[in-house]
Amino acid sequence: MGKLVYNTLGHSFDIEDRTLSHLRMVFMNKLRRGEPFMFHFPLGDGSGTRSLWISPSIPLVFHFYGSRAPQLNRRWIDDLMNEASSPSGLSITTEPDPEAVASS
Repeated sequence: MGKLVYNTLGHSFDIEDRTLSHLRMVFMNKLRRGEPFMFHFPLGDGSGTRSLWISPSIPLVFHFYGSRAPQLNRRWIDDLMNEASSPSGLSITTEPDPEAVASS
């Protein structure tokens, strides 16, 4: 289980390492392009959903507890990038099978 640490106040959110690795790729690519976006995710304790504004001006830390970086699923990164570019913002989607044929 990793942590996403948001802003200088140190608000942190538990996110599974595999998911966090994929989110890091999306955040990095969106912010490198200067494209801020809204990120929505369910809280692990079942108490609701949190929405964060992700912008280059807001510090982020990705803290991983696992000792090995997971292999990234390119299809999932693409799906998450499309979500982040949508008007409603990024929500964590179910990881697709990297071997499955994409539907048109």
